Amino acid sequence: MSRSTVIAVAIFLAAHLALLIGLATPEKFVFDEVHYVPAARQMLGSEPSQPMLNPMHPPLAKELIAASIATFGDNALGWRYPAALFGALAVVAIYLCGLALFSAQGPAIAAALIAAFNQMLYVQARVAMLDIFALGFGLLAIAAFMHGFRRQRPQALFALAGSLFGLAAACKWSGLFPLGVCIVIVAVVRVMQGWRTLFADPKPNDWYRPDLWPAFGAHHAVLCFVLLPAVSYLAAFVPLYGLSLPDLIEAQRRIFAENTTTAIAGHTYMSSWPSWPLLARPVWFLFDKTTDDNVAAVVFLGNPLVLWPALLALVVVLRDFILARRWDAFLIAAFYFGPWLAWALLPRTLGFIYYYLPAATAASLALVYVLRKEGLPRWLLWAYVGVAAIGFAVMLPISAAFIGTSMQTFNRLMLFQSWI
Repeated sequence: MSRSTVIAVAIFLAAHLALLIGLATPEKFVFDEVHYVPAARQMLGSEPSQPMLNPMHPPLAKELIAASIATFGDNALGWRYPAALFGALAVVAIYLCGLALFSAQGPAIAAALIAAFNQMLYVQARVAMLDIFALGFGLLAIAAFMHGFRRQRPQALFALAGSLFGLAAACKWSGLFPLGVCIVIVAVVRVMQGWRTLFADPKPNDWYRPDLWPAFGAHHAVLCFVLLPAVSYLAAFVPLYGLSLPDLIEAQRRIFAENTTTAIAGHTYMSSWPSWPLLARPVWFLFDKTTDDNVAAVVFLGNPLVLWPALLALVVVLRDFILARRWDAFLIAAFYFGPWLAWALLPRTLGFIYYYLPAATAASLALVYVLRKEGLPRWLLWAYVGVAAIGFAVMLPISAAFIGTSMQTFNRLMLFQSWI
């Protein structure tokens, strides 16, 4: 067994254990669990079969929740266990992305730790919602794409990426965003090669090279990024609809109608995509008074000591992509800005900061990219990991219901009026 495999397994086990602690608290629904758990129950036959519950999202994540309920019981652990599992897989995926980008164990482990210390992933991995499933599959797909990007024959890794992207989309259609990023990257490279584009001063680290993927043809691209994603996506519908083509088409029509029409504004916690990187408006998943002066709170906010510095790191990443043409900076920028800015294209007025989760998780790669630059002391990256851990610990009382906190501490952590 390779060293990377051993480390990946160790990261998974550590993250999984951390996410399981206090997972069953509270024992009632948290935020949108009220939509997804009943839909999972319906799949098990414990809810009336009509009307179909939650038809506006694909079924895979709800099928996984249903399988967990069948295994662990219809209780808080049964509802949330798959989310914790996929949260741990997401941390492992960031480690694998780090290996592809940095070709070193230390920076890859640091990227995984920073991603784990971002409250966004922690909170979302402890509720029975859909986003963490799309994130886990999507990040594993991105890792496969990154590992294939510099290879002469990327077919197998690109095929794996496409299949995983299909599974991400089968959890939530936002899983299509990073797949779209891959399609654009491949198309741009192929167009530039067709035009026989050459940089005046080619460098080994250029994101584009005229000899990139010499044996990867158009038919490979269609197979990897269209056909395989479609097959893995549609496979998730078979348990519900069998192979009935009219039913499959109708299911897609309903999802499309629900996710592309303009939503009615007015939700308490709604926010728009430009505000998400600034952490301007969190979502209160849970706020219960346990005593006169104590509360159990779960606030989807993110670690400010990770996500605010990440904005500066992303400026450096963009500079290096544009001026130095670095392939690693290019991929980090693509998989941060692509999944975030895609929300600007949708005609929906109703948005929430947890839509920012994929980009926020990828931001950990930008931080490591900057902190390991030549000329900086090696200890600086690990010192920053410590800073991220401190920020995580400080925010933990409002991220995990089983810990609880005083109203005084809660009010102190709500730094801005918009957070309340």
